[in-house]
Amino acid sequence: WIGGDRDGNPSVTTSVTGWTLRQNAFAALRHYRDRIVELARALSITERALPVPPSFRAELARELDASGEGASIAARNPGEPYRQYLTLVLRKLDATIARIEGMDIGGPGAPYASADELIQDLRIIEMALNEAHSPSIAANLVRPVRHAVEIFRFSTVRLDLRENTTRTTSALQSLWWASAGHGDDTPPELGSREWRVWLLRELTRPLTGPRLIPELPAEAADLIAMFRQAGEVRRGLDRDAIGSFILSMTRSVEDILGAYLLAKEGGAFLDTAGTEICAIPIVPLFETIADLRAAPAIMREALAVPLIRRSTHWQGNVQEVMIGYSDSNKDGGFVASNWELAKAQSSLARVGGDAGVDIAFFHGRGGSVSRGGAPTGRAIAAQPAGSIRGRFRVTEQGEVVSYKYANKGTALYQMELLAASVLEHALKSEREEALRPRREFDDIMEALAGASRAAYSGLVGHPDLVTYFQAASPLEEISLLNIGSRPARRFGARSLSDLRAIPWVFAWAQNRHVITGWYGVGSALHSLIEVRGQQGEALLPRMFKDSRLFRLIIDEVEKTLLLVDLDIARDYASLVADAQVRDNIFAMIEKELALTKEMVLRVSGGREIAERFPEFRRGLASRLPTINEVNREQVELLRRFRGAGDAERDAFKSALLLSINTVAAGLGATG
Repeated sequence: WIGGDRDGNPSVTTSVTGWTLRQNAFAALRHYRDRIVELARALSITERALPVPPSFRAELARELDASGEGASIAARNPGEPYRQYLTLVLRKLDATIARIEGMDIGGPGAPYASADELIQDLRIIEMALNEAHSPSIAANLVRPVRHAVEIFRFSTVRLDLRENTTRTTSALQSLWWASAGHGDDTPPELGSREWRVWLLRELTRPLTGPRLIPELPAEAADLIAMFRQAGEVRRGLDRDAIGSFILSMTRSVEDILGAYLLAKEGGAFLDTAGTEICAIPIVPLFETIADLRAAPAIMREALAVPLIRRSTHWQGNVQEVMIGYSDSNKDGGFVASNWELAKAQSSLARVGGDAGVDIAFFHGRGGSVSRGGAPTGRAIAAQPAGSIRGRFRVTEQGEVVSYKYANKGTALYQMELLAASVLEHALKSEREEALRPRREFDDIMEALAGASRAAYSGLVGHPDLVTYFQAASPLEEISLLNIGSRPARRFGARSLSDLRAIPWVFAWAQNRHVITGWYGVGSALHSLIEVRGQQGEALLPRMFKDSRLFRLIIDEVEKTLLLVDLDIARDYASLVADAQVRDNIFAMIEKELALTKEMVLRVSGGREIAERFPEFRRGLASRLPTINEVNREQVELLRRFRGAGDAERDAFKSALLLSINTVAAGLGATG
């Protein structure tokens, strides 16, 4: 997403995305250039030492003649046909790099038109060496370079583009005004039949190329320009340079249709078979609990639209759907989030099956447990049966990338774990007892999710919670850190609903309340036993043993509880000026914490929190003295920083930000 994620970040414009695409291309092309130079040094084989196949000799002659510099290249490396051919490859690579530097990403000429041409050149050398009875040279020297080009092409990575529906809808409304000449008329109400009719009418309008629409607002024009650029890059630089367009805050099928229309206006449609399709996959992102619940109906309706169905078929008969762990947790708490995500995946997989389309899930996880950051293997194993089918995308947050992939050995292990877990789930999940739907277990999970969400909402919806949270945590100060890809709030409002999930989780971890990873669990388990009595209490240990999802939830809650420190939390609470607000909110948290510890141990059969995870306990215990000391220093720094005038704040700012970094590093996660 680096350079393509516009959601909430006004700094990511079409020009920034274009610069990013060029840098990605340079990274790949310069790497190939270095590898080709090494290859040319190694393949100093003369035609006297190794017979040159006639087909390769003829191909070399054609390339030398076409280059216009054949005589000088042949004279430089006389009798060395492989070096001569690789010199031609280098010239074409240099021309390709120069073309991109000139921002001319299309057109014929000396540069490679696509990575396919470079792949073919390398394949020609491979075949010649094989024909000359030198298969080991072909396999050990040339083939690895070809494989690299096949994987990374001319783009290094596929850049995903992302924007939220508030921005896309605003652009569509501007388009409605400009394209229809409505003057001061008001666009149809969002979600209305008239709005949908207009979208569908515009989508079925004959494709005549991008329209020149004057006087669009800057934001709308830039969004359409982004799609235009994406289409041009796919046609000119590399068809794999652009991944998907991810539509944040998707809440209706009209949101999806609107993204398709913007892609059409930007020229990202194809009409090669006489029938229009969108060349860029449109990926809806369902984030809140309400959105997750609505997702199956939205996708069923979307997949019935002929344009979307054709586009999906052209893209391999796969519809990618992104699901958000962060906002669903912020919305309903840990248990409700996990259960709603599981239900949504099962339902969406069935919707895809009914439509004859594979639904591929993109898991929007964060680094902390609150944002889906459970152990990789166990998290994949707990996904609903049949929901992976060999395809699995997942976000890795900044500090997680460093932790998992900075060391080559660790990176190889993580990739092996990912691949093995996905393969095992794809092959076995629909036959595994631990993932088989059970009515009694599902009923319990539904009850627990509802009760935990009610308890969680009782805290989050408390009228004094925002006052408490802003004072008793470094929420506002976190935004001073030079980290993250977007502001802490989507649209700048200072409400809880506008606050992004990452700073929400980050701040609750800093003040050692960590409510995002456990609050509501104790009340849910307690109320279940109260309502269902001995039958309910007997069923919970069975679920703990036989349900992977429930076991994962309890395990991760129990480990999170070890991060909570009420004494330090009380120090942060002392920053709240209103004693009544402070006492009321803290009392709620203290009571729920005690209940959650009691109930989790009751389910797991443990005697003390996280005794089942000795390595986790030992690792944390070695860091806690330092973390605790820094937490206490941070409380005092917050008090002084907030009490100082503007001119005096700089004296405390560096130490305060360092304390935030230290606690985050010690706990192993930001948001």
